Amino acid sequence: MAKDTRKDVASGGGIQSLDAALRVLSVMSEQSGATSLTDLAREAGMPPSKVHRYLASFISAGLVEQGGRSGKYDLGRGAIDLGLSALSRHDFVNNPSAHLADLREETGLTVLLSVWGAGGATVVRWERAASPVVTSMGLGTTLPLLNSSTGRIFLAYGPRPPMEKVLAGELARARRTPDIVSDMEPTRAGVADLVAKIREKGYSTVYGDYIPGLVAIAAPILDWQREAQAVITLIGTNREVVADGSDEVKLLTEFCARHSFADSVA
Repeated sequence: MAKDTRKDVASGGGIQSLDAALRVLSVMSEQSGATSLTDLAREAGMPPSKVHRYLASFISAGLVEQGGRSGKYDLGRGAIDLGLSALSRHDFVNNPSAHLADLREETGLTVLLSVWGAGGATVVRWERAASPVVTSMGLGTTLPLLNSSTGRIFLAYGPRPPMEKVLAGELARARRTPDIVSDMEPTRAGVADLVAKIREKGYSTVYGDYIPGLVAIAAPILDWQREAQAVITLIGTNREVVADGSDEVKLLTEFCARHSFADSVA
């Protein structure tokens, strides 16, 4: 009689033994370097003998390597090749763009997708809500760093050198007209404090700072270096939607987390 393999099928339709093996790889990826069998088994919540069998298969496949003297295990060349292949296929603009309309329907708000262009934070995708907001902003609009939620996310999560010239100009302008950045000091120290607050929350909000009468929430699409490749922004008129813990904030941050290469925006 044929062997009954149903016990190896996980409740979600997968294979339990494969799920367990992938759990070992996942735990290895979370380590800062090579790790021992004992530590790996403990972190994976499995008996060492079971983990050892999985490691033997991974070594055979080139996914794991074992150090000579230390006997510790680390990710191998096969894992590197797999990761590089995934990186080359990850599209940080078109992938989320295909789902912007869904985010608009879930939130009832206008949705923007922006990238960092030659002139700064530039709107490249736009999904208007059923109740449109009155604004001259549209595709190709360049948003400021200091007083737009989109710009602030690039400031917090983008590489600083490309935006340094823009930042210096905006700080000089803000010192002449402090009202345009009423919630921060227009100094380098003020920028550092603003960035720390944004990164702590994982998103940025503004209340009519850039366009009077409008509110906005923005969050980053992060790459494997945890830098913003794109920024998703929700725009509306009701101040309640940008309050900490609002449904709209939750929907936006979850959307961005799903389309980021990193696990979270923390």
